Amino acid sequence: MLAAAVSGCGLPAGAARSADTLVYAVETEPDCLDPQVSPLDATAALVRNTHDSLISMDRGGTFHPWLAERWTRSADGLAYTFRLRPGVRFHDGTRLGASAVRATLDHAVNPKTRSMYAASLLEGYRRTVVVDELTARVELGRPNAAFLQALSTAYLGIQSPRALAKPAGELCTRPVGSGPYELVSWSRKHSITLRRNPDYRWGPGPGGRSAPPRIAEITYLFVAEQSVRLGLLTSGQADAVDNVPPRNVAALRRSSGYEVQRTDNPGLPWTLFLNPNRGPLADVRVRRALTKAIRLNELVDAVYHGQRTRAFGPLSPTTVHHAAGTPWKDDPEEAARLLDAAGWKDRDGDGYRVKDGKRLSLFWPYSDFLARDGRDVMGQGIQAEARRAGFELRYTRLDPGQFATRAGSGDADVLAFSFTRAEPDILRHYFGSGKTAEKGGSNLFRIADPALDGWLDRAITSPDAAVRATAYENAQRYVLDRALAVPVYVPATTVGYVSDLRGLRWDPSGYPVFQDALREDS
Repeated sequence: MLAAAVSGCGLPAGAARSADTLVYAVETEPDCLDPQVSPLDATAALVRNTHDSLISMDRGGTFHPWLAERWTRSADGLAYTFRLRPGVRFHDGTRLGASAVRATLDHAVNPKTRSMYAASLLEGYRRTVVVDELTARVELGRPNAAFLQALSTAYLGIQSPRALAKPAGELCTRPVGSGPYELVSWSRKHSITLRRNPDYRWGPGPGGRSAPPRIAEITYLFVAEQSVRLGLLTSGQADAVDNVPPRNVAALRRSSGYEVQRTDNPGLPWTLFLNPNRGPLADVRVRRALTKAIRLNELVDAVYHGQRTRAFGPLSPTTVHHAAGTPWKDDPEEAARLLDAAGWKDRDGDGYRVKDGKRLSLFWPYSDFLARDGRDVMGQGIQAEARRAGFELRYTRLDPGQFATRAGSGDADVLAFSFTRAEPDILRHYFGSGKTAEKGGSNLFRIADPALDGWLDRAITSPDAAVRATAYENAQRYVLDRALAVPVYVPATTVGYVSDLRGLRWDPSGYPVFQDALREDS
């Protein structure tokens, strides 16, 4: 049965492939390839290989030239001037110029684009002025210390202005960048093929090759089932696969002919958000009790077989300005003391705590698109752990439409998310009072805390790294102290691949980049 599934999803069994081609089996198919439209990691990971950014950022948070040779920032932080590389061409032959920068950024913020993420990265954007053919000045309405990091992301990859003038539907299927690979074809629900850009000479610094890629063609196969993806690799029908199941990592590493690389993703760990504005969780003692009641160390180890790291703060350790949280274990006695103090002293016949005749019941909805990476199993484990302490945690599966309605209106007691971004301003997206769902953010429980807002606003408006670090440290510790969230584990990208594939590297968001990769026999 597995062999049949593998043959159906991949290439014909036994098919020969050229040594300078690569087949990469991935879990998720992009919804739209326009990086200014789609919010999906799957889109960003693919277009990182087809679209270049104005600047690049390394894992330590330092910025380097890419399409922009150099840049300056005005004293008031309201203007950035970029001098572009000469000689860069998009895949359709259009020359890179300041007009392409203007067209891309205007496209991102245009309401007609219906951007689901990129527009939020350009907070405060006013306009781009074409100073001359290779000089663009970007003007902001307020200082934005996260602006350069935003420009370094795949979501703001620069696009050909000729392509941007085409209908939106065509742009979703045939975007045009200037990257080391260009799009050849997209067979929906099956594969996308990229072809080497033979003219590529403008890789990001430091460490990027300013030369065409060594691998001539990459085929992304879309295979949702983990075991089938792994079967494609071990049967020789794929050269690399993403999201290797944690239970299989050790065995694959021991197998001759295969390698496994894992990188922990920056941004928001997989986190339980606790609603402080309704029901039992309006009492901070109850929120703290839930945090103490769950044996997260044991759960993470059991579900992920040592392939995921416990999170102890609201930012991943690979995020700039991450403040190391104090590791904690469950403390059932402290959880019981807190619940008693909050008036939840008695238990009903099912063992749940009650107060004034009402059960200590919490509603936690989820949908299948949030259940990847074993999170449905984690949810069930957390539900069982909470029950030991007397919480009825109603972990409830909803279809995507129902979930969007309930979550978007804050109609829940617990929600769980993670988000990849190599910038600590992601905290403001989830905890800032100005980032509710109605305003394009993810503060779904409408937290409005003046102290938290003060730190987050200070961090986003200050150009001083020390000021930002202090503000983010205060904000992270406050989130934990007030039990507004329970960090669970750090998401990771785990790629398994054949041993003769060399030069695979990662961008700061944890996306694999193939520009430097080669096959040893090629």
